[in-house]
Amino acid sequence: MAKEKRYYVYILASRSRILCVGMTGFLMARVLQHKSGETDGFTKKYSINRLVYYESFRYVNRAVARETEIKKWRREKKVALIEADNPTWEDLAADWGRPALLTADSSRLEAGSDDKA
Repeated sequence: MAKEKRYYVYILASRSRILCVGMTGFLMARVLQHKSGETDGFTKKYSINRLVYYESFRYVNRAVARETEIKKWRREKKVALIEADNPTWEDLAADWGRPALLTADSSRLEAGSDDKA
């Protein structure tokens, strides 16, 4: 069975908490573009590259409508939305794009190991 397509509305912030609202069908790729500085314009100029909030949608029209709705909000309402789920404004994508580190426990996952209890 094919994986269901998802669409995302997201809010990025700079360290000084300048906000940017966007919508994409590929959240990880889009956030990594912002983090690498590939996107020219407002987000690059103000170093807006920290994912602080996102929502997932099954239908693109609902994602577009939600993005439009949030973009019309005053800053205070956007901040309240972020802080309801992420009160410390942590970068939800801080580790995206970094190599995975293997731990001692990961050796149990080697091919051919049978870890039945």
